[in-house]
Amino acid sequence: MTMRSSKSNANTLLAATVGACAILAPALHSASDILEWYHHGYTVTQLWLKYIAFIPMPWLLLGVCLVHTPRLGALGVVGALLYGMGFAYFEHTVLYALAEDISTYQQLKSRLGALNMVYGIFMIYGALMFAWAVFHARWLPRFSVLLLALGIVINFLLWLVNIPDSFQTIGSAVRNLGIASMGWTLLFERGRAAA
Repeated sequence: MTMRSSKSNANTLLAATVGACAILAPALHSASDILEWYHHGYTVTQLWLKYIAFIPMPWLLLGVCLVHTPRLGALGVVGALLYGMGFAYFEHTVLYALAEDISTYQQLKSRLGALNMVYGIFMIYGALMFAWAVFHARWLPRFSVLLLALGIVINFLLWLVNIPDSFQTIGSAVRNLGIASMGWTLLFERGRAAA
């Protein structure tokens, strides 16, 4: 009985930690995007805010998997890992922009070249695989998962039509809302999601 209780407490703590990070990190990321729009490019404060937001982002979907691994399966875990790899790379690009005094996303993209696209593809496929697995597992609100997938698709479509990169923040905001909604469920409505 004690072992089951301690395992349950550890899982509750993990769910609360992942849930809190899944709310806070996307909120900070969206705030940094707003600052980027306001200043028409990067600022040191905005980049540091983005970097702080990006620290937990590579681990968030994997954290969601850990809370509910038996129901999610390999597709969700692989998707979370690919998404995390993509985000870990983009976390690095923020530090690169700070170190090189880069003032816009267009400048950053031109310096990084094809590598940016490769990790973007990891992120897209990973998020869609994860969303598919979670959608079919039916233990998180479907609208959360749909917002995650929709945000990724919006970013991809905006990239295809080749409009200014600042519009990518639209897809990022939708994706962030989906992740924050998952975090809210883990933090405050976990019992209902499991039912």
